[in-house]
Amino acid sequence: MDITIDQDRCIGAGQCALIAPAVFDQRDEDGLAVLLTDRPGSDQHTAVREAAESCPLSAISVREDPEPAA
Repeated sequence: MDITIDQDRCIGAGQCALIAPAVFDQRDEDGLAVLLTDRPGSDQHTAVREAAESCPLSAISVREDPEPAA
């Protein structure tokens, strides 16, 4: 899972930091979202997806890792 935040779209609503505080935080100076890690452990994936879906301006993008070939 790769995560990116479009800083031009982020308005600092803070839903991401509330939903997935191990992955997202907010800058002190303007409240915009920042990543604490862009490759979270699998235990954080559900929260990251929920945080991305909750972002009011869709500033968070999540790219899932491809499934390994069998």
